[in-house]
Amino acid sequence: MRITPCQAALAAAITLNLLLLLFSHLLPGASPPCRRSRRVADGVPGVTVILRDFDGPEHDVAATARSFAALPGVTVLVASETPPYPPAPLPAGVAVLSLRPELHRPPPRPELAVRTRHVALVPDGARAAPGLLRRMRDALEATTDAKVVAAAVGRRRPRCLEVEVDVKAWTVRYSYADGRSDRRSDHHGDHHDNHHNNHHNDHHNDHHDNHHDDHHDDHHDNHHNDHHDGHHDNHHDNHHDDHHNDHHNDHRGDLCGALDETPAVLLLRTRDLFSLPFPLTVPVSTSLSLQAAARGWRLLLLPSSFPPSPRVSPPRAGVAESRRRALLQRFGIKLEVLPDGSRRWHGCGKDTARCFGTVRAQSPEYLLAGRWTPPCCLRALRLTARHVLAQLEASGVRHWLEGGSLLGAVRHGDIVPWDYDVDVGFYREDVPKCRWLAAVAATGRPLEDPDGFFWEKAVEGEFYRVHFSRTNRLHVDLWPFYVRPGAAVMTKDTWLGHRQDVEFPERFVVPLGTVPFVGVMAKAPNDPRAFLEFKFGPGAIENPEYPNPEVRRLAQDLGNKTVR
Repeated sequence: MRITPCQAALAAAITLNLLLLLFSHLLPGASPPCRRSRRVADGVPGVTVILRDFDGPEHDVAATARSFAALPGVTVLVASETPPYPPAPLPAGVAVLSLRPELHRPPPRPELAVRTRHVALVPDGARAAPGLLRRMRDALEATTDAKVVAAAVGRRRPRCLEVEVDVKAWTVRYSYADGRSDRRSDHHGDHHDNHHNNHHNDHHNDHHDNHHDDHHDDHHDNHHNDHHDGHHDNHHDNHHDDHHNDHHNDHRGDLCGALDETPAVLLLRTRDLFSLPFPLTVPVSTSLSLQAAARGWRLLLLPSSFPPSPRVSPPRAGVAESRRRALLQRFGIKLEVLPDGSRRWHGCGKDTARCFGTVRAQSPEYLLAGRWTPPCCLRALRLTARHVLAQLEASGVRHWLEGGSLLGAVRHGDIVPWDYDVDVGFYREDVPKCRWLAAVAATGRPLEDPDGFFWEKAVEGEFYRVHFSRTNRLHVDLWPFYVRPGAAVMTKDTWLGHRQDVEFPERFVVPLGTVPFVGVMAKAPNDPRAFLEFKFGPGAIENPEYPNPEVRRLAQDLGNKTVR
């Protein structure tokens, strides 16, 4: 069969297209769409620098961004709810990443703007150091012990801390790690080392590290000059020094639970950063440390540092404290126990309302969220209880701990960790002995005593309440009991349907005994165990449970912790 010129041209075109299609699949740089999308999801090599911690008109965002943007393979983003002000002339290629939700825009998705496998959170005023970001990245990939690598900004090195985040107790506990060394041991055991020993160890180790570095560098340089002078070019020397320093730095980092608030660059994998619920919340170092500690992550602090800008001053004390308090409120932290043992409270003063609403079904709001009583509330309850018990004792009012308060006293000498009030029973006929109870009973009006505690008759029935203050309604309930006529049984006029809300033989409170409670010896039934088992049933002391197990059970929240 004869082939026409048109048929030959058509066959040639088809063959050419087939060859082009085949070559496109065989070429090394070609990737199918599925491979390309997976590469984007995993992140591409390089580091994205995010500038987040900057504040006020004295910021140095433009110069900081310019310094890091000059590094090869580094992308710089400025993340903020609003653009830096005064306006900053950002260098080409540096983008502002808006974190503020706006009505007319899609919700912020900062993770979509980061395409690299690693991200570095850089404080304002830092300056790039050649090769240091790369060394931090290499150190992160070389260790299985840490999720975050840090390097200081400036000459002052951050202090290495251990952190315990107790979500149920609304508490963060800090302690100093046991000195700076190359050891990768568990630092949890020495939480009670004093500040003097830590300072001494820091000074000794820093001096030893500097002496070792100088001696090792001199030995290395002399050995290098003796054997290699004239044989290698400057490029080889620089490469060898970089390799030596990288190897040396990789083995000198300290494993920490967190850092103090000294400025530092933090580098981690992008997927880890954006797996956190608050990835870019300020202040960044505190925010990241708390979230990391809650997940058991460790942080590797390298000895290298980034140079600082001489013109940047730290945030104003008031601004820094305000940002920190806002962060802790957002995280639900009410108490910080500092390394020296001092405590920093957040909430529950006499001038602030209590942080939970009216309790219904014997289940406060925090209990339904898997938390126990905020520690600041427990502190206010202890203060109120001690005040009330002292007033009753001084007045000669016969009184005793009741219900859950007696349970807490017998178990561990304190308020039950999830309780929201304190219960005290007393003889109704003794009301006139206490001037505050007598005044409330006579007038029906509440009153505030000279110490700021607020006494009133409860609206729910025939009993009294003493509040921490007129504003803060954490309280002690005072239950007036009397002997039921014709029987040696203690009864009262108001019953709220609680399990322990029952009559009981008077013999339990004649005579009265004592138990340790909230730091004092409190009056109690003479046989606390028998009294509690009479009210709650056998094993009440050894088998703690929430007041309303049908709503929530204690076993749901204990995990690996025990009731203390």
